[in-house]
Amino acid sequence: QVQLVESGGGLVQAGGSLRLSCAASGRTFSSYIMGWFRQAPGKEREFVAAIMWSFGTTYYADSVKGRFTISVDNAKNTVYLQMNNLKPEDAAVYYCAAAPRYKIGTYQLKGGYDYWGQGTQVTVSS
Repeated sequence: QVQLVESGGGLVQAGGSLRLSCAASGRTFSSYIMGWFRQAPGKEREFVAAIMWSFGTTYYADSVKGRFTISVDNAKNTVYLQMNNLKPEDAAVYYCAAAPRYKIGTYQLKGGYDYWGQGTQVTVSS
């Protein structure tokens, strides 16, 4: 079965960097969109970034453009989220998600994804 396992979260000072990883297994993901979402306490889960695995096309929320970078490593079947210049408002549980490529039209919607990881906590101190 499909498994998405996130790692790399932790505590960082504002202005610092973290790299999140999402190890994907259980199928071939070349025809999938991989997304990162985040959820802060008391808030809705929100879109952060997405990438079309085969084509490398990327999408970002306005709030993270220029600071976050999503990428894939085909050899490791892993999706990364490089987060630079972190701000206190970036603190949240970050989730990796996967959706078939034909759902590209809903890449910003959590309902558009079929598979989810368990999440990894990111804490940013001011």
